[in-house]
Amino acid sequence: MTNPLLVDPSKSALLVMDYQIDPLGKFMAPTDSSEVLSLMPKLLAAARSAGMLVIYVVVSFRPGYPEVSPRNSIFSFIAKNGLLQAGSPGAQIHPAVAPVEGEAVVIKHRIGAFSGTDLQTILQSQAIETLVVAGVHTSGVVLSTLRQAFDLDYQVVVAGDCCADPDREAHDMLLNRVFPKQATVTSAASLCDAIRT
Repeated sequence: MTNPLLVDPSKSALLVMDYQIDPLGKFMAPTDSSEVLSLMPKLLAAARSAGMLVIYVVVSFRPGYPEVSPRNSIFSFIAKNGLLQAGSPGAQIHPAVAPVEGEAVVIKHRIGAFSGTDLQTILQSQAIETLVVAGVHTSGVVLSTLRQAFDLDYQVVVAGDCCADPDREAHDMLLNRVFPKQATVTSAASLCDAIRT
């Protein structure tokens, strides 16, 4: 028998990571993008209704990509193809899950949400203990952020059906075998119920 999922909205934050036009449109299968974009608004509504902190994390780069090392194969590809430049349409958060006034948007230049950002400062200032994470890609921002959050002693909950990855096999393996060692993996519907109770 498993314990019921408990999420205290006053001590929790929902991280909506890399839900941007380019990551969703250029690297994901349309069905996967449609699925996460249909579920995330419900989770956002539940979190906002409960007064839970919502934080967006986005990846973007200055013109000329000064943050990108030629040794970084992923970001070098992005720079070479002119993707995710700050202010460009592709770097914008998808309108289906756009932030509301007052919600923080953390800008990162690396895979994980903590690396080189002020995310930890925001979380500590708000006395957050639990992170509910959702993002695109599962093998990128979700994996990197989950591992760092675990090392920082946060309780981590993964909204599994609000995560997506171009590699379906890697996505399933992470959700089913890797993440459960350091986090609770659940669904958006279960999280909505847990946040409301």
